Amino acid sequence: MFTQKSFEIFKIEGLEPRMTEIRSEIQPVFSEIGQKLLTELSVKIPNQEFYFHIAQHRRRTANAPENTWSAISTKVRGYKMEAHFQLGIWEDYVFIYLSMIDQPKKQKEYANLLTNLSVEKLLTEDYVISKDHTKAETYPLSAFREAAERLGKVKKSELEIGRVWPKERFNGKEDSIILAEMIETIDQLLPIYQKLMEA
Repeated sequence: MFTQKSFEIFKIEGLEPRMTEIRSEIQPVFSEIGQKLLTELSVKIPNQEFYFHIAQHRRRTANAPENTWSAISTKVRGYKMEAHFQLGIWEDYVFIYLSMIDQPKKQKEYANLLTNLSVEKLLTEDYVISKDHTKAETYPLSAFREAAERLGKVKKSELEIGRVWPKERFNGKEDSIILAEMIETIDQLLPIYQKLMEA
């Protein structure tokens, strides 16, 4: 599980020094939790193959990443081309999102489907949305419909929906509770995910 040291990594200056710590400290946690999430998905949707990916930030040449993430998708060679699940970390929090980023192929179909969805009836009010995977800001669930509409109208718009866990909770005393909440988050997002996969 993540620890306070995981969050301190984002204070390290320089691309290579920070990436070295991300690889040694954060990516093994992604793999550990990711396998449990992968198992959950495989049990809930047994007729679908899922694949686990870890962001490598290979295109970066100068700036150190401000966040990093892993993803679960139905594609062997990537995840951004479709709606997918992300487990990631910023300097202040860990997140699990159902993500539509970087112009997925069915962006318009996703937008049409999500615009007509009453997420408030499906999810609890501790869920948040993100409108840009490169920024740490999150918005309340009440902003979902507007963001879903924008996904259909603006080519470069993005939409992620899920839960965040503030860094203060990663004190070693709540690890099993947090893991259970993460699995629960995947379970609660599944009905939306399954609709998107049918789009």
